[in-house]
Amino acid sequence: MSTLLPQLSAKDFASDQEIRWCPRCGDYSILAQMKKVLPELGIPREKVCFVSGIGCSSRFPYYMNTYGFHSIHGRAPAVASGVKLANPEMQVWIITGDGDGLSIGGNHLMHIIRRNLDVNIILFNNQIYGLTKGQYSPTSPLGAKTKSTPYGSVDNPLNPLSVAIGCEASFVARSVDVDIKHLAEVLQRAAEHKGTSFVEVYQDCNVFNTGAFSYASKKGEKENNVVYLEHGKPLRFGKNNEKGIRLNSHGRPEVVEMNSGISEDDLLFHDENAEDPSLAFLLAQMRYPEFPEPLGILRSVTRPIYDEEVRKQVERAKEKLGPGDLEELFNSGDTWTVT
Repeated sequence: MSTLLPQLSAKDFASDQEIRWCPRCGDYSILAQMKKVLPELGIPREKVCFVSGIGCSSRFPYYMNTYGFHSIHGRAPAVASGVKLANPEMQVWIITGDGDGLSIGGNHLMHIIRRNLDVNIILFNNQIYGLTKGQYSPTSPLGAKTKSTPYGSVDNPLNPLSVAIGCEASFVARSVDVDIKHLAEVLQRAAEHKGTSFVEVYQDCNVFNTGAFSYASKKGEKENNVVYLEHGKPLRFGKNNEKGIRLNSHGRPEVVEMNSGISEDDLLFHDENAEDPSLAFLLAQMRYPEFPEPLGILRSVTRPIYDEEVRKQVERAKEKLGPGDLEELFNSGDTWTVT
């Protein structure tokens, strides 16, 4: 006899902890959309775990009424891997930032993506170190004047989506903190994906880097600066949908006006399920102000899932060798007594 789970609400996923982010921080919006999405998944709270590293975004587990780890700087993927392998039925979310995930944690992030562990990674990108009070981060643009680069940054910034796609990520997406409907849709798609889902969220740090993504979030401006990706549809944008993206004779994207004899058939059509990551990588390389930046699902494909393959190995070993005995293992082979 099956039992129906009680219908949960956003309030059920809210913890009793005081939220301690700066007023008007973009993190509030991401938290709110996460609380709205989780009840729609039909997963009990005891089957959900949030794992974070260090940074403003990494306070996230405190504010969710689920299991959670506030772990070590940059090492959230390692902790999350252990959680998922030990508890295969657990839905695991990794919450990280552009500093935590792409600087000290870059190596861990790269390997969990290439393994395609069945976890969800949400990277809050505000192009600054907010918790430590305003130093430049791996995604800060060239010339950014911060407390650690008073004369302007000379570092070439990392593109999080390009990093993920370069690691053969099976699901890659981008959204904006204040675009709440779109963000909720992207989070739900990420949760439903089997394998590693990687979502970059443009998040405003209103204290140390406010307005960094106003071109992609401010009504009246974003219409000309972003293109919303829809599977199977042409890339069109603009206040009146009057512009489009097509590939030129060199296979590079270019912006065109739709009233100049160009039809939709001439445009680039989005295919999020393309096995070849070239299209997704091309989209990730489209950067403002030369191009409108893509928002939505860049890539969603099926690949072998790491934790499933590990469990299959374990089961095959049990069938061949039996369940094993830990005490027998400890006393096998060369042993000695310490006196």
